Amino acid sequence: MAKKQWDILIKNALVFDGKGGPPEQVDLATKDGIIVTKGLNLDPKQAKKVIDGEGKWLMPGLIDIHTHFDLEVEIEPGLPETVRHGTTSVVMSNCSLGIAFGAQTSDENPEENPIVDCFARVENIPKSVLEAAADKITWNDTGDYLDHFDDLALGPNVAPMVPHTMLRIEVMGLEDSMSREPSEEEITKMLALVEKAMKEGYVGFSSDGLPLHYMANDPHRNAKIPAQHAPWEEIKALGDVVRKHNRTWQATPDPDHMGKTIKTFFMTSGRLHGKPLRMTATAAMDLNANKRGADGLLRLSKMLNSKLVDGDFTFQALSAPFKVFADGVTTPLLEEKEAFRELNALDVADVEGRHKLLSDPAYHERFRKDWRSGKEGFNLPRLLRKLHIEPTTFGRNLDEMFIDSCEIDAWSNEKMSDVYDRAVGFQQGNQGAAKDAEEAAEFKHFPQLNDDADFMLHMLRQYDKKFRWYTITANERPDVLKKLLFHEETIPGFNDSGAHLTNMAFYDGNLQTLKFAALDSIELVSEAVKRLTSDPARLFGLDTGTLDIGRPADITLINPENLRRYNSDNNIEFQFRECFNHRQMVNRSDGVVDLVVINGHVAWQGTKFSPEFGKKRFGKAMRSTYESGPWREQEKKKQRLKQEQKETA
Repeated sequence: MAKKQWDILIKNALVFDGKGGPPEQVDLATKDGIIVTKGLNLDPKQAKKVIDGEGKWLMPGLIDIHTHFDLEVEIEPGLPETVRHGTTSVVMSNCSLGIAFGAQTSDENPEENPIVDCFARVENIPKSVLEAAADKITWNDTGDYLDHFDDLALGPNVAPMVPHTMLRIEVMGLEDSMSREPSEEEITKMLALVEKAMKEGYVGFSSDGLPLHYMANDPHRNAKIPAQHAPWEEIKALGDVVRKHNRTWQATPDPDHMGKTIKTFFMTSGRLHGKPLRMTATAAMDLNANKRGADGLLRLSKMLNSKLVDGDFTFQALSAPFKVFADGVTTPLLEEKEAFRELNALDVADVEGRHKLLSDPAYHERFRKDWRSGKEGFNLPRLLRKLHIEPTTFGRNLDEMFIDSCEIDAWSNEKMSDVYDRAVGFQQGNQGAAKDAEEAAEFKHFPQLNDDADFMLHMLRQYDKKFRWYTITANERPDVLKKLLFHEETIPGFNDSGAHLTNMAFYDGNLQTLKFAALDSIELVSEAVKRLTSDPARLFGLDTGTLDIGRPADITLINPENLRRYNSDNNIEFQFRECFNHRQMVNRSDGVVDLVVINGHVAWQGTKFSPEFGKKRFGKAMRSTYESGPWREQEKKKQRLKQEQKETA
């Protein structure tokens, strides 16, 4: 029998190459993990495995650019919750957090655990899960960290960045990284470590400025994570190293200090610094509380990318309504104001501590002040709220908050404002205001409700984590969301995959972007594929993102009819994951993704993973290709064009 020349042959599919051009009806074949040929009527007898793509869309494997899989990949390296949605590559170590420098525990302070301390509140991951993952760490060097992925049964390709918070801890120690300025020698050491990591192939560097990000352990519970304590001298010097190596700087803004944020964003300027620093930042969202905020971000990005500034800057956009769940007080939304943070600063397991705080009259006043801010009186916060330009993500509106589950069955899927209104009516003497006898009995135990702050305090105190609720704080206007997803100043991908285990699930974010396009036109589908494949590959210098011959065989096959019918919100579920010994919110898009191929290996087909998935290595640690790969030539061409434009002007 003649030797087969191809490993996989996919026939009859409509092929989107990832570059944004019109799709073609061609066959595609792979060999040894590489795309080797495309054409019409390729001979199925020449392939070991033939897949019929009739009526399907074939495209490069999708890329998730904002994930926090750094710890999960150590205990379940297949990362099944991302692969099943057609994602073949993930960028990790966002928001200045990662494990590139190892466990970073201290012999002098054995109680310190920087990984748990930094990740627990920022990413809402239980400490038990973090500790289980941290126990897998065997390295203390950025090079060894990249190399260790060769020994894991990776599902997708992984592209870690150098995390700023962990870099500061590595050089200064945990305590000093939050309590003092670095010395010149320490900054020099930071620069040397980043220089080393860039030479080892790291695709970028992640920083952080988001004021919600606090430490989780004593004595640092009221301190922000180390990256936020960095002085400008340090930030600029690190930016220069990243710029020198043509890598990407990932940032989160500080809305409380916009001057500092804009100063940081201007590091992208080629006009000021000789050549642009490629930057990407979170997050372009249409906030309910600030309906003009997204337009302001787009204008800022356009200015940074203008000829005047000569930058390379992109905001990340979330592809869905920003629906955030809470188990009692456990939600990132309650980190926004000082009184709410007092609750989140307590350990998740500290039920007694929360009850004591929530029963303290002095705390009631602090809580009420923050909860009622902008809702009463004649003041600036009230004016900003009325104008819908309030500087907040969480609007604290009961009519935008819903009870997902509680001990009182009648409240499941109820709007909180409805329960509140009935409780107030009941307290005013209308016994018929209660929905049923169970609710009436419960209302008898309510304290006097003077306002919605009293109601929320009671719900949190009385039901604690058994009170599960959610709110949608952004992206509720489909036309505005679509604009953000396909705007030239944005890139889809603020999914936070791997974080906030019980608070949110946007693992299917890439599919939701594709659905927006599928309901519009085939031309917009081509654009969506480009924005989910070759655009993020260029942004981070990844060797993937197109279906060109000679490129890695990272491939996704989509059922377009099932995609158009897909409702993400109806497919969110809780799953107990043995690797975590904990439950997690996940998505299920089964039937939308027909096939996922990673480096030539079939990872997912139909509605299940392949037998080898999770047992053998499919993906790889991705190193930057900007020094030697195809994107380097694109960058040279782009710089030549800019220089010609300057000379012409």
